[in-house]
Amino acid sequence: MTIHSALLDLLNAGDRLIMDPVHGGIPLFSHEVRIIDHPWFQRLRFICQNDILSYVFPGATHSRFLHSIGTAHVGGRLWLGLVETSLIRAQQAGIDYDAAAVMEATASLYRLVRLACLLHDCGHSSFSHQFERTPTLHAWLNEPDLHQALQQRCPELKLSDRQPVAHEHYSALIAAEILDATHFRDSTLSAGDVLSLMDATDGRPGPGMLAAMKEIWPVLTCDPDSPPDIQGLLTLLRSLVSGEMDADRADYLMRDSFHASVTLGGFNLDHLAKNLYVGWDPDSRWLGIAVSRKGLGALEDFVYSRYQMYRKVYGHKTSIGFDWLLRQAIEEVLRNTPCGEEVRNALEHPESYCQLTDNYFWEAFRRYGQLHPDSYSAMMTRRQRLKHVLTLQNGGTEHRDVKADLARKHGVSPTRIIHCSLPIRFTRINADYTGIRYAQRNSLKSGARPSYVPLVQASDFFSKFEDRMLTHFYVLPDEAPPPAV
Repeated sequence: MTIHSALLDLLNAGDRLIMDPVHGGIPLFSHEVRIIDHPWFQRLRFICQNDILSYVFPGATHSRFLHSIGTAHVGGRLWLGLVETSLIRAQQAGIDYDAAAVMEATASLYRLVRLACLLHDCGHSSFSHQFERTPTLHAWLNEPDLHQALQQRCPELKLSDRQPVAHEHYSALIAAEILDATHFRDSTLSAGDVLSLMDATDGRPGPGMLAAMKEIWPVLTCDPDSPPDIQGLLTLLRSLVSGEMDADRADYLMRDSFHASVTLGGFNLDHLAKNLYVGWDPDSRWLGIAVSRKGLGALEDFVYSRYQMYRKVYGHKTSIGFDWLLRQAIEEVLRNTPCGEEVRNALEHPESYCQLTDNYFWEAFRRYGQLHPDSYSAMMTRRQRLKHVLTLQNGGTEHRDVKADLARKHGVSPTRIIHCSLPIRFTRINADYTGIRYAQRNSLKSGARPSYVPLVQASDFFSKFEDRMLTHFYVLPDEAPPPAV
């Protein structure tokens, strides 16, 4: 990468400009445009970001295609925000560095973060998370031979061996194929560098990425004397793609709340990005993201927004009921139509897997529903919602007595009472969490080396709420078949 191209990257002088309803104009570079134009990325246009949330919030029809582009935009902003605050601190501390080399390193890592964010969801299949939760599919994804087959497809890609296989594995595999097909090649960077930042991979940075990380280390940490912690810096970069406060969450909170026409997912991204630091403690060798006093409120808003979106939107009683119906309908067509064999075969072959979109199953539901008017497929296409009768919070996992009481109350068999549970996690930030810490204000102001403390010591906000289990109960219609789950 030349200084000229690095400068153009950092100035966001992209080759294209895409207009986004959430972020406004998003510049795209030529190598990103080639990836976006690939058919396997284009299929994300036909996968809804929120499955069937539009059955409850009609505006929520947005796709994973635009979410992926938005995530790349946010990931780049977060990275440049960290570099900006680091440069200011390095200047205050009198750190000497090669400005041209640091500019090139910043631009190289900027490209990698954006690409990893852009491709982070390319492995989602039809109906995203509900697809993986369907019993038959869950069993298939747990088969050891499936992981082996995917690994053999791309031997140079080191897929994580965690079970079951999930969309993150497919994202890494499909990203590798897209990067290869679009001939992604920088003067110093490789496709493997992009994949090293993605979930479900155990890849290592290549020589070019390692050189960029070593070059920018003294600026990020204000510590030219300590040897670079490459693994720690890699973990930090990966956390921008997938972490407690990452580009993925930042974009989907803003995007989902915008399209659902609710105000619950709002937080100040600009303010947050301007007040994040790369924290480094040479004594304990802790490396992570640090937030200043000015940014603490924005971080709290971010955490609370996600919590509220899960409670009020994703966990809405009608939406959760439709999610249950959707899983039943998918299970129905997998067991009773040729879809089962087609989907099982597709799990081992990316070319076929990338033909699975929401439309694939909607058409299957329509065909099956026409032949079986009382089926779950027919209920889905008619938008026939379940009758909601009760919601419990933190009610445990054993609901036999609750179902029996509800059955007596509504005059139905206990087998007609079904329940759906959604875990609502507030945050992983607690006394033991080390991914993000609070930067002491007096240290930052004086220009001395910052000291970092757990966030819970700086704010009692993170202790005010707790994780909870939200459980909704419904009555099945008399004509509905016995549920598969």
